[in-house]
Amino acid sequence: MEQAWDLVLAAARDAESLARASRWPADDRARPLVDLYLPICAATAMRPVTVGHLGQSLDGFIATHAGESRFVTGEENILHLHRMRALSDAVVVGAGTVAADDPRLTTRLVPGPSPLRVVLDPTRRLEPRHKVFTDDSVETLYVCSRALVTPGERCFGRATIVGVQSNADGVDLVELRRLLRDRGCARIFVEGGGVTVSAFLAAGLLDRLHIAVAPLLIGDGRPAIRIPPPAALNECHRPRYRVFRMGGDVLFDCELTPRDETAGDAQPGLTRVI
Repeated sequence: MEQAWDLVLAAARDAESLARASRWPADDRARPLVDLYLPICAATAMRPVTVGHLGQSLDGFIATHAGESRFVTGEENILHLHRMRALSDAVVVGAGTVAADDPRLTTRLVPGPSPLRVVLDPTRRLEPRHKVFTDDSVETLYVCSRALVTPGERCFGRATIVGVQSNADGVDLVELRRLLRDRGCARIFVEGGGVTVSAFLAAGLLDRLHIAVAPLLIGDGRPAIRIPPPAALNECHRPRYRVFRMGGDVLFDCELTPRDETAGDAQPGLTRVI
């Protein structure tokens, strides 16, 4: 598996390594790892990718009503998050995730670089005591409403303050994505939480969505996805997807944008089970 991961990391850096990884005769254990991450590695400045991630129970919740969410999914999915960070140029989380989990958003569990950390806090409810604001080993952007940034204000803890346009639903995500791509971020990983991933999904800004489903029934709690409902069931989006086993969990890799001009006519559904 270490050799497979080294190959994936190399594939994220240059086209020659990407081609070599796609031809690599991996064994049954390593092949799923290569297959899962190569679509992320293929992203370039001309063909960027934004990937969302949610870890949820069988009945669609990411946490209890009290906010308990550590850990709905298991260790393999935690490892997956670290791998996605290593392959990404930027990792994005909402204020709720920082307040609840106080994550570092680094790649401590796998070889590979830690990405630019981006925290969305439209109303500035967070305090600068959280790990992402006190650890300067990785660059961090603290993104809030432009109206809440005072003249000359540049830092929030050790993070850089970035003001963007805001609306009733939070910060302007189109402006945010443009800002990140102007900084050279071709691979953007929206790690959570449910509100943030749902906002990107509703805005049509996700190219892929990873949903890790744990064999767990919460009964009621905080839902994974909250987007405007369709008028009828036949108007629901049915993405193509692949399924990967991740320890005791199952990961759905959903493709939200067509691969080419004819892909829109293809039937959605399962393309690979690992």
